[in-house]
Amino acid sequence: MKTLPSQPARAAISAAVSAISLVALSACTSMAPAAGPADLALYAGRPLAGSHVTVADSESHAVLTGATAEVPKPAAPKVPPSRVSVSKTGKDGADDALSLRFTDSSYASLSVEAEPGLDLRPYLARGVLAFDLNVKDLAQGGLSFKVNCGKDCERKVPYLIAGRAAAGKGWRHLAFALSCFVHEGDDFSAIGQPFAVDASGTGELAVANVRMLADGTPNASCPDYRTISVTPDLLNESWSVNWWLPRHQEKLAEIAHRAAAHEPIELVFIGDSITHNWEKDGAKVWERNYGHYHALDLGFGGDRTENILWRLQHGEIDGIHPKVAVMMLGTNNTGQRQEDPRTTAAGVARDIAEVRRRLPDTKILLLAVFPRDATVDGPLRQRNAKVNAIISGFADNQKVFFLNINQAFLDANGGLSKDIMPDLLHPNERGYEMWAAAMAPTLQRLMRQP
Repeated sequence: MKTLPSQPARAAISAAVSAISLVALSACTSMAPAAGPADLALYAGRPLAGSHVTVADSESHAVLTGATAEVPKPAAPKVPPSRVSVSKTGKDGADDALSLRFTDSSYASLSVEAEPGLDLRPYLARGVLAFDLNVKDLAQGGLSFKVNCGKDCERKVPYLIAGRAAAGKGWRHLAFALSCFVHEGDDFSAIGQPFAVDASGTGELAVANVRMLADGTPNASCPDYRTISVTPDLLNESWSVNWWLPRHQEKLAEIAHRAAAHEPIELVFIGDSITHNWEKDGAKVWERNYGHYHALDLGFGGDRTENILWRLQHGEIDGIHPKVAVMMLGTNNTGQRQEDPRTTAAGVARDIAEVRRRLPDTKILLLAVFPRDATVDGPLRQRNAKVNAIISGFADNQKVFFLNINQAFLDANGGLSKDIMPDLLHPNERGYEMWAAAMAPTLQRLMRQP
């Protein structure tokens, strides 16, 4: 007989899923004046007056003042082989395009920087960001387009799959609705970076005729930020496409092999890179604590809630009957995408619902999203804390149990040490020891229950 979640827990999960439909752009669009604004040529052979072109990587940047600019390398670069540069090239005339070249780069950017910032509020209702794009090589690279709306506010449209399909096919015109780059509450009164190409890996591309049109017709689509966290999808990043789907296939094969060997999987962990790394930095801790449970690690580096949902719907928990599923997810939604905590929580709720549907007899131990940033007031820490405040209400203490062990990683002042999480995100072996110890009483109790 199935035990249904309590009424308060069902209401909390329902509210989280419903929250994505409450986010709207009406507050932004209502500020647009009646008079139509003039189109802006952000880059048409030269940047808009008062603007300049910048090229950057994860460590430094350079301003384009001549025909070419290359990002300077620091004395001790973190990524020695990485090179990022921009040069003026031609499309319809001499020097009317910008070519971005990037090699072995975790991050490469070509952007138009406006000083002072541009007031783009009049463009929000019907505005279009339009430009010409020529993808020359993206076989080992990633691509997205971005408008930076201030501190801790970057709005990106992914273009990796379409970009790779366009490679070698020459120039094409793209037009994105400006609403693709706007979230509820964004302030578009002083945009300092009205256009940017963000790339990664290795590749080469060119852009030309970059314009902000007051009234245009989009010819390119973008994901709806209000529903992306609950829409199942593969993880399509330059650094993931070569291994993500093969890892999924490997996990299906592992499950089949264990079933053939009559090896019962009593415990499963579901999550992102923090869970994935139980197989790396946490391997010894895992074997000591969970080996006798024949535990299964379903953590995939970089996963957001919609990527986990895709995996759950494509066989990763089918045919197994664990006593407990430990779930910890959401930090890539709030970090990589700077997502609203409400939509992240909605994604968590959707994944819980999928596990409950496929594993009705399994107890779910939902962990609070782990802390990020060195201090309590860090933006990533604050965003994750808001997610935790919502998802804590998903527990019914019958099938879904919430546990916040974050204090185990922090000092008395709430500081997060690199001795535990060297990059202030992923635990090292010591961090995994602390995780296992803090979770042990609750996990052991749940494992003992019938």
